[in-house]
Amino acid sequence: MPSETAFPDPGRHLVRYSGHGTFSPELIVRAAGTSVFTESGRELLDFTSGQMSAILGHSHPAIVSTVREQVARLDHLHSGMLSPPVVELARRLAGTLPDPLDKALLLTTGAEANEAAVRMAKLVTGRHEIVSFARSWHGMTQAAANATYSAGRKGYGPAAPGNFALPVPDRHRPAIVDADGALDWRRQLDLGFEMIDAQSVGSLAACLVEPILSSGGVVELPPGYLTALAEKCRERGMLLILDEAQTGLCRTGDWYAFQHEGVVPDILTVSKTLGAGLPLAAVLTSPEIEERAHERGFLFFTTHVSDPLPAAVGNTVLDVLVRDRLDERARVLGAVLRDGLDKLAARHEVIGDVRGRGLLLGMELVGGDVLGAGGADRLGAAVTRRCFERGLHMNIVQLPGMGGIFRIAPPLTASDEEIARGVGVLDEALADAARDL
Repeated sequence: MPSETAFPDPGRHLVRYSGHGTFSPELIVRAAGTSVFTESGRELLDFTSGQMSAILGHSHPAIVSTVREQVARLDHLHSGMLSPPVVELARRLAGTLPDPLDKALLLTTGAEANEAAVRMAKLVTGRHEIVSFARSWHGMTQAAANATYSAGRKGYGPAAPGNFALPVPDRHRPAIVDADGALDWRRQLDLGFEMIDAQSVGSLAACLVEPILSSGGVVELPPGYLTALAEKCRERGMLLILDEAQTGLCRTGDWYAFQHEGVVPDILTVSKTLGAGLPLAAVLTSPEIEERAHERGFLFFTTHVSDPLPAAVGNTVLDVLVRDRLDERARVLGAVLRDGLDKLAARHEVIGDVRGRGLLLGMELVGGDVLGAGGADRLGAAVTRRCFERGLHMNIVQLPGMGGIFRIAPPLTASDEEIARGVGVLDEALADAARDL
């Protein structure tokens, strides 16, 4: 193992690829279960599941075994060749979904899956305009980036024409309210589409949204919203694409977050959680849409489309999710975590809101009244540092003015003791940071 001085400047030869331009202050050399371990030997509870992906924790024995066996047998093939793991994963994914989502395209990343979904929607509808939320994050490839409004739009030249932003129905920070001061999401949705219709050149192809906005602040869509949005799409001949990169595969307590309201999308994308930390993504749609796309010459093959190694991992992920009933576990453990966060909110005045579903929860800090402009952002950064120092990895939303919002998403395999320990560290970090500031 390298010594503590083996890498005196770890980031020296790395391109800084996130807006804030900083890396973790310590190198991570090992990970197991809900913990990652630094070069100096410190343990950090991982309350972000890596990049919101490792739903089975790190180095899960079943995944380790599958990778060892599969890489020795069959790892990569020409894009026109199929293998048993790919055929099996497509069949099993279809089995987890309601009709008519029966056709799967297996890819690598969430951005790639969203790219393919948008490309398919444009080809099938013969249109080009795409609607997504104003605080969306769908990836950094071309179509995915054009549908992303939370960050990364400035300085890169013109975006593709025909991309429109829809207001976020944020109940904690409502933009349009009713007589009682609560979010009037129906009026907001109507107004949003009035603006889109006014700007559209009559070529609306699809609406691409997350059922719970994660990078946008862990914003759960109000009851009835997704149904109303689907109706708006049908009225205009648009396809509804749901991006479940972070909400799919039991994370929210259901196998898919859209099942909470019973709205079946025309196209579904899953990624992060499907590979449980390894690069695997899928686009799922109906036989009718797949047939229409094929007839019109749908083209989307990549170097690692239908690769057997990640597909084998995906099958193992499904095995563990079913065997260990991790949808139920996410509901139970999510309630435990939510209760802990609610108790923190009762003790710490700087917590303005706790929200989310299952094991995808958000905690929003407030600090403007005491700390002035940007106070919540500074408080969020301070709490993050104190958590890290005390052995807990937390993630704040990296958006201007939203640095006081934590995304809390531990693995579905975390223990009750680990959840309690993480909440305890967060309690201490909140007290420390508020006192210091």
